[in-house]
This record gives sequence, structure tokens and C-alpha cells, in this order.
Amino acid sequence: MSALAPSLLVALCAQVACQLFKVAFYSVRERRFAPRYFVSAGGIPSAHSAFVSALSVSVGIGSGFASDLFAVSAVFSIIVIYDSFRLRGQVQEHARRINTMQRDAARGQHPGDTPRNERAPLNEMVGHSLPEIAVGVAAGSVLALLATVLIPG
Repeated sequence: MSALAPSLLVALCAQVACQLFKVAFYSVRERRFAPRYFVSAGGIPSAHSAFVSALSVSVGIGSGFASDLFAVSAVFSIIVIYDSFRLRGQVQEHARRINTMQRDAARGQHPGDTPRNERAPLNEMVGHSLPEIAVGVAAGSVLALLATVLIPG
């Protein structure tokens, strides 16, 4: 088995753990079981950030934080985290504004008019706030450290 396999397993476990946490968190928040959050983007914690942070920390522990492999993993992680905040954050803001415009346009219709927009609202939970990212980075890093301690190398 390659040296990357344990790091990949740790990263996948962090991803699944965060998605399961989202299901529990949002189910309690919405006061009903909400399994859709298992496959959702956005929200707390950032599973993307946890996934790449767990990978980078695991690679750093296994290969050394001064290794080229860790450098590649760290750069990859920074790009993913940056995109989850900036790019997907903008997509989220656009979805909010479009949904508001659609609601406003629908309110302005007269009874009997043909509906102007029959489309479902856009998903507004796709990006991450800095606290959501911070929790994801912390969760992924802690899970990688725990895996190192608990799983014999």
C-alpha cells in the first residue's frame, strides 16, 4: 500500500464526519430530520476545508512538513479553501439576489397573469463564511492528529 493511502483514508473520514455533523446540526436547527445536508455544500463545518486540511496534516505527519509532497498538498488545500470562501461565496450571494428578484417579481404580478418564473429558487447554501472554514480546518486537522495517535503506523 502506498504512503498516500492512510492520508486519503483520514481525509475521507474527515469529509464523512463533517457531513454527518451537518445532518445532525441542521436537523436539530430545523427540528426535523434533514438528510439532504449529507450531500450539501456550504454550512458549518466546511467539509471541503476539513477534507483538504486532514489530507495536508496527515501528509505532513507521514512525509514530513518540509517534504515536497506536503508542499503540494498544502498548496492544493489553500486553493480549495480560498475557492470555497471567495468563489462559492460569490455564487451564494448571486443566488440570494436572484431569488430575491424572483420573489419581488412574483409579488408584482396581477391575479390571472401567466407566472413569469416557474423555476425553483436557487440553492443559497453553497459557499462558506470564515467561521465555517475555521471549524472545518480545525476538525480536519484534529482528526488527522487523532488518527496518527490512534492508528499504528
